[in-house]
Amino acid sequence: MRVYKIAILPGDGIGPEVTREAVNVLQVLSEIDSTFQYEATEFNWNSEFYLKHGRMMPEDGLDMLMDFDAILFGAIGDHRVPDPVTIWELILPIRKNFKQYVNFRPIKLLKGLESPLKQNDPIDFVIIRENSEGEYTNSGGTMFHAEAREMAVQNTVMTRQGVTQISEFAYQYAREHGLTKVTNATKSNAVIHAMTFWDRIVEEVADKNTDIKYEKYYIDALSAYFVQRPESFEVVLASNLFGDILSDLGSAIVGGLGIAPSGNINPSGEFPSMFEAVHGSAPDIAGKGIANPMAQIWSAALMLEHLGRKDLHDAVLAAIEEVLEEKKVLTPDIGGTASTKEVGKAIARKLRK
Repeated sequence: MRVYKIAILPGDGIGPEVTREAVNVLQVLSEIDSTFQYEATEFNWNSEFYLKHGRMMPEDGLDMLMDFDAILFGAIGDHRVPDPVTIWELILPIRKNFKQYVNFRPIKLLKGLESPLKQNDPIDFVIIRENSEGEYTNSGGTMFHAEAREMAVQNTVMTRQGVTQISEFAYQYAREHGLTKVTNATKSNAVIHAMTFWDRIVEEVADKNTDIKYEKYYIDALSAYFVQRPESFEVVLASNLFGDILSDLGSAIVGGLGIAPSGNINPSGEFPSMFEAVHGSAPDIAGKGIANPMAQIWSAALMLEHLGRKDLHDAVLAAIEEVLEEKKVLTPDIGGTASTKEVGKAIARKLRK
């Protein structure tokens, strides 16, 4: 029997609190299902590590992670360390070096939750975000600091390979899940070089997948449609920046960031994929024990699905929905008074039943 090797990076703020509950869920699954066994190794690479060692992870940190089947990541961010340091020296090196070019974010209104939107149709779609290039590249610079002529240049980098592979993934995902439409998020009417290039490559892929409908919307209009008719979307394909913004908007219409999971996926399996809640380290509530662990637990479930255990993913999601429907054990962000631990235990109890 295969034993999955899972790297745990709890991170900063509420990261360790919610990750603890997600790992507890993995433990419960291993106890109730003998076909699922795992070994977890924890790496405390976070802002405290940086303050002690002057770096976010050891020099050989990526080599240490290489042989794991997957990574469960908490959150990163601390007022004592600049955000560009925590992001560019920990999260982004993992994503880029491990070729995790797919950022996968489900936007699903779970049973027991109500959308702030006044509509009754089900909301259930995914955002496929390009995760390795685009607007989030370290290309550019500044000149003439503090002078009247001070300037900054930030370059968007898009490659044929990058846009092609994320587009092909979006169509493959749609086909494998019986979906019928891919929506391209763009702004090629104003960003005339990068986004026109993006559209051209996306449409080349669409022309090879004519069994699935293709549509294109400018990002400003698409943001409005997320609010006006979210039920009309199935797979939304977006660049790095646009996907980042749209996924937070999508999370807001289905319950908030405390529910929102994500995966940074290396589709080939050459390197481990990394799974994390969409929310950040939330320093304002860190240590209070009230952070919602559902997003991180659902992220762990996405990890299980990626590892080939969709049955366990579905069981975890069903347990989350049962807790939501009962409305007895909920954290403050979704109208309850329960603690992080109490919600985690409630989900674990549902799984044991």
